[in-house]
Amino acid sequence: MLCARDLTLRRGPLPLLEHANFIIYRGEKVGVTGANGAGKSSLFAALRGELTPDRGEIDVPSGLKIAHVDQEIGASGREALDFVLDGDGELRRVESAIARAEREDTPMELAEAHAVFAAIDGYRAPARAAAIMNGLGFAAADLRRPVGEFSGGWRVRLAMARALGARAELLLLDEPTNHLDLDAILWLEDWLRTFPGTLLAISHDREFLDAVIGRVLHVENRTVRVYTGNYSQFERKRAEDLAQQSAMHARQARRIAEISAFVDRFRAQATKSRQAQSRLKMLQRMQRIAPAHVDSPFTFVFEAPLKTPRPLVTLENSACGYGNLPVLAGINASIGPQDRIALLGENGAGKSTLTRLLAGATAPLAGRRIPAADLSIGYFAQHQLDQLNVAESPFWHLRHRAGCEYAQAEEQRVRDHLGRFGFQGDRAFEAVGRFSGGEKARLALALIVAQRPNLLLLDEPSNHLDMQMRHALTVALQGYEGGLV
Repeated sequence: MLCARDLTLRRGPLPLLEHANFIIYRGEKVGVTGANGAGKSSLFAALRGELTPDRGEIDVPSGLKIAHVDQEIGASGREALDFVLDGDGELRRVESAIARAEREDTPMELAEAHAVFAAIDGYRAPARAAAIMNGLGFAAADLRRPVGEFSGGWRVRLAMARALGARAELLLLDEPTNHLDLDAILWLEDWLRTFPGTLLAISHDREFLDAVIGRVLHVENRTVRVYTGNYSQFERKRAEDLAQQSAMHARQARRIAEISAFVDRFRAQATKSRQAQSRLKMLQRMQRIAPAHVDSPFTFVFEAPLKTPRPLVTLENSACGYGNLPVLAGINASIGPQDRIALLGENGAGKSTLTRLLAGATAPLAGRRIPAADLSIGYFAQHQLDQLNVAESPFWHLRHRAGCEYAQAEEQRVRDHLGRFGFQGDRAFEAVGRFSGGEKARLALALIVAQRPNLLLLDEPSNHLDMQMRHALTVALQGYEGGLV
């Protein structure tokens, strides 16, 4: 299906991939894994022809039908079903040919166009698109709604439906489970297992990858390694490889130390100088085994809040919704320190709307929200990522948006905090606009942790985060002394 040879990709001054080689065979289901910022999305851009390799090449068959999920969907007035059908370019071209032949009254062209339309099963295309939309959670009434009426998360689902319905030979999915609820994820897993084409999926969702893929492309240390099996099998094999590499590196290091000591001791002695020179040449020819590298673990803690009032926030007979339309009403809740609350429900049920009410980002439509005098909220949601200043650095953000404790702190303390979230060295001073979605999410979390909140409101916090950061966040939350929703 496609082949990468000696591939080098660069975005900015540093290369993301160097001398990478891999082959993807027709019909394979492949997971693309690696730390945030390793170059996975850039690899997809290269496959789509949007990023030119600095070196090497990617061989893709000419005319290959590639589909991917657009990340930015404008607020158009086009009906949702038509928007999804637009993803099948061949279908739309044949429909145009039929309309042109009817308009120009050319029976032969009309017959040929109808034959092609039947061959691509065009008569069932609206039903197929509607079934995909239903699987992703759209109601029947949604099919004729304008795209502009949907929220950002639902527009992402529309883009997903458009890609799935494109009858592509190669399907590229970047974090496909973001913005999907559990029912939609399970439906997507079933659909992808029966998809006849080739699939490449970037994901940090272990359960999703285990259910769908049969191979792994792991992006690490500026190269790509290929593993057979699902994600759990990949983890076991990689752990074995790292252990073996570590042992080989240790043995070689001991051998190098022995030879170096011999050379240093006997180089000046006439009787041993020939042996010393021989061993020195041995050292020079020896191919070094790199130390086993595990992605840098993120280690951070939530420091104890400065104050922990009880309760932190109270809702009395409150209502919340969109505009003046209530989605939830009659809400009576009181949240205190050490509370651990999960909000569950299908998309559109009001989880994010309730979270915004708790955060004070929106006023209640009815009833009261009563915050404690010393309430300090750490609120993580998608719009927090959008509000990062793309022209500034992580260091700047911590100085200007993490409160007075870091505004006047010594530079080393600011850098130490950023280092716990993977922004070491010069990374602390890079422009945020170059960062991946996962790196921006890490920075947003770093800002929240620095503020020492007594109430954490986390809306889909694992979206965009890689496996290592998800684990670090889970561990840190276990020791958190404030309230958590």
